[in-house]
Amino acid sequence: MTNGERRMKIEVRNVKWGNGDAGKRRDSLLLCRSGSSSRRFPGPRSIAIPESGFTLAEVLAAMLFMAIVIPVAMQGLQIASRAGVVSERKALAARLAESKLNELVVTGEWQSSSTKGTIYEGLQSYPWVLESEPWSVDGAMRLLTVRVAVPVQGQDYDVQVSTLVDATQ
Repeated sequence: MTNGERRMKIEVRNVKWGNGDAGKRRDSLLLCRSGSSSRRFPGPRSIAIPESGFTLAEVLAAMLFMAIVIPVAMQGLQIASRAGVVSERKALAARLAESKLNELVVTGEWQSSSTKGTIYEGLQSYPWVLESEPWSVDGAMRLLTVRVAVPVQGQDYDVQVSTLVDATQ
């Protein structure tokens, strides 16, 4: 026997239906076990120790399950990632639109300046458009809207910020 092998002695008891202890018989079997293989040594009764492992059907079922679950999980992660990028870019666009709208209102440029342009943030450029229309409730007020377009993975998203200004001033 090598160092990695273990010896086991298994007692097998057979009980014959009869009168008490007279019907009992004891058999012993010496087994040698090494790793995943087992060998039987001859004895009065020989039994086989079942090997542990998975059947082919279990392995195939697990592979089929994984073939279904992994693509669905990856698609879910891709959608979540895209939603995160879109919301991050929209928040940036809202901040830029609000900043541009405040600049146009404070300086009064909304009345005379061009109605479109480009905002540069880092290495990215974001086009903006100013829309001015009379407010339907009060003719003396104007509704100013700045729209900023943000590209996300080949698709443009518009973010708009609006405010009211007094046109008489």
